[in-house]
Amino acid sequence: MDYDRIREIKLQQRRVTVIRTVIRIKNNTVMVFDEEGEQMPEFQGCYEEVKERILANAPGGSVFNHWFELSPEPEIVPPEAW
Repeated sequence: MDYDRIREIKLQQRRVTVIRTVIRIKNNTVMVFDEEGEQMPEFQGCYEEVKERILANAPGGSVFNHWFELSPEPEIVPPEAW
């Protein structure tokens, strides 16, 4: 392995994953995605079980959504109403 490849691997390992999008659906299931659109399983699950953990870890720029109906897109809501 060359030096550049080793450096790239180390940078990837240090990358901090940040909550970007949070979606709560009608049955109270929560889906969470990072800034690259990857799912974050450690924050997903039943709303009552993951709510506090998400609110404690989501930065100010995170987008919270309700997707309760059959609309083509979720409704953006403020974190305190989520």
